[in-house]
Amino acid sequence: MTASRRPPPFVHPAAVVTGRVRWGAGVAVGPLAVLRGPLRLGPGSIVAGPAVLEGPAVFGRDTRVHPFAVLGGPPQDRTYDGEPTRLVCGDGNVFREHVTVHRGTRKGGGVTRLGHRNLLMAGVHVAHDCRLGDEIQLANGVLLAGHVQVGDHAVFGGHAAVAPFVRVGRIAMIAGGAMVDRDVPPFCVARGDRAWVAALNVVGLRRRGVSARAVEALHRAFQILFREPGPFAAALRACAPLARREPLVAELLRFLRRSRLGVRRAPGG
Repeated sequence: MTASRRPPPFVHPAAVVTGRVRWGAGVAVGPLAVLRGPLRLGPGSIVAGPAVLEGPAVFGRDTRVHPFAVLGGPPQDRTYDGEPTRLVCGDGNVFREHVTVHRGTRKGGGVTRLGHRNLLMAGVHVAHDCRLGDEIQLANGVLLAGHVQVGDHAVFGGHAAVAPFVRVGRIAMIAGGAMVDRDVPPFCVARGDRAWVAALNVVGLRRRGVSARAVEALHRAFQILFREPGPFAAALRACAPLARREPLVAELLRFLRRSRLGVRRAPGG
């Protein structure tokens, strides 16, 4: 529905609204929902009761908040002292039942940020200062600790958990139940406890429309980086010719070179 045709905002009389809340056209707030401003809800957003939204927070257009989600609560961090940090979410995000997303901390930049069209299934937790891109899927029970960064189109299986400061690259796949304490490169699959880089995410790459030629180049780079023995620095150098010909290989190498936590190349590595 276009913005000009959206109905006026509707807030059920049994909802609780305090502080300043700005509504877009077509917003609907159900009974027993709790909204504590300052908040901004984009056009077409729907908040079911008894969900809780707490500001300072911004939610883009067409946000969907299901029952018992708690979004924008204060961070679970001992250094937090009540300062007005924020949660900023883009358009089209879906927060299913019992999802929790916390605001940032001053030491982490003050903002927890989600991009557009992400799906957070039941029981997901996104901690303070996380940075999520666009069109990410977090299955039931996924836990992201503070300061985690996740690239566009990443997919997480149920009950995976990610340690603080880990980076997960775009179009990565985290297997269900994985315990991730090191960085996961783009275009790769990680699994296990402690999670290791197990495979190239060929299915995800094809779904994103990546060409067969690019997938083949990534496969060759993956074999050099994660399957051939020898020092990792030497493997990075060996992939340089592939990176000059294929931008996705260059992106993979940039991620690896910038990694502060490192990656686990094999189980127990």
